[in-house]
Amino acid sequence: MLEQPYKQLNEQVADKLRELIHDGKIKPGEWLRQEHLAQAVGVSPTPFREAIKALVAEGILEHLPYRGVRVIQFSAQDIEDIYAVRAYLESRAAGEAAQKISAQELTDLRALEAELNNHLAPEDIQHYRAINLRFHQSIYNASRRPYLVRSLNQLWALSPSMLWANFASTAKRPLDSRTAADPDEHHAILAALEAHDAPAAEKAMRQHIEAAGKHLLEAIRK
Repeated sequence: MLEQPYKQLNEQVADKLRELIHDGKIKPGEWLRQEHLAQAVGVSPTPFREAIKALVAEGILEHLPYRGVRVIQFSAQDIEDIYAVRAYLESRAAGEAAQKISAQELTDLRALEAELNNHLAPEDIQHYRAINLRFHQSIYNASRRPYLVRSLNQLWALSPSMLWANFASTAKRPLDSRTAADPDEHHAILAALEAHDAPAAEKAMRQHIEAAGKHLLEAIRK
């Protein structure tokens, strides 16, 4: 059971629902049985409804009048748009981060890079994606640009974990193309940050996100 003050409880319920969706325990297109889920999470209907509203606003869930609430299903066109926006915003954030990142933040990123490289096996995919999220968040947080950070947090609520989980071919296993390319692309981003080279960091991040989006689209179109 979740036991938190009312405002915090709403946020905790929303976090739990995101986790269930990202882990594939609530599937894309699945209708939410709100009373059942509220009982399963251990909260009353009121904070649960508030959490639902928050996830609808984020674009993770959609409300259909007279029918209920379900998990968003993404089309190929949606993926193109999401990755295009991410490539622009996150590359801009990487360029800013290159100018402002601290020695401690670089040390933490090196540790995350090493952890990523130690979890490339297919059976480690869920753990890899969680570490990858931390790697990207650490970079855009280092931009010290609050609006960029807020916007990217919202995009990462949708992608890439939720997008990859939307399709059977990518939900539970990595793509060979990404397993081969990710380590080199992450290293290029980190090297540019270590050199405090803003144009190089921006370019490396943009190429990384565009490549990931391209490979996801190729996988689902097959």
